[in-house]
Amino acid sequence: MAEENIFLFVPNLIGYARVVLALLAFYLMPCCPWPAVCCYLLSALLDAFDGHAARALSQATKFGAMMDMLTDRCATMCLLVNLSLLYPSYTFLFQLSMCLDIASHWLHLHSSTIKGSASHKTIDLSGNPVLRVYYTSKPVLFVMCAGNELFFCLLYLLHHIQEPAAWLYWLLGLCGTICLLKSGISLLHLVTASQNMAALDAAEREKAVKKQ
Repeated sequence: MAEENIFLFVPNLIGYARVVLALLAFYLMPCCPWPAVCCYLLSALLDAFDGHAARALSQATKFGAMMDMLTDRCATMCLLVNLSLLYPSYTFLFQLSMCLDIASHWLHLHSSTIKGSASHKTIDLSGNPVLRVYYTSKPVLFVMCAGNELFFCLLYLLHHIQEPAAWLYWLLGLCGTICLLKSGISLLHLVTASQNMAALDAAEREKAVKKQ
């Protein structure tokens, strides 16, 4: 049997397309707001398709899961960097959002990997009920992620629109509420992952003491 090339699995090819679209969005952000947002949102939308492809084709990989999370985190971070330039008065809030997003997901992924999970989206169902709903309910996960990304995209677009329609501000308020909720979930991520890591440390120390 020929050796499989993990890098050419269909979900990973979709992942590469996401990276290219995200990079194109970053390149266009200083000059072309609408094309930039289209590329950014298309990259985010493909996040749903690579997961479906991985399950349908039995091509789920640790490499794909890591690339998926890194693409999400880096894309959001780069958009927030751009927003910091457009709204300098709110730079601290954007920085806080970046730190919370990256720290919570990294620690959650790291603790999940140590516990044997293949992805940060695979959690212990006996764990926190909020995270359980967040990761097991696809509609909830989609609304939270889409609302969060759309909020930042709207902030970016509204800076470039001279006379925005009223409905855009209503949509911004709705998405802003979702963004706050997702930030709360990220904080919960961080706390829960920290507790998991502490529990693993305690178990290892207890095991080491018993060996003495």
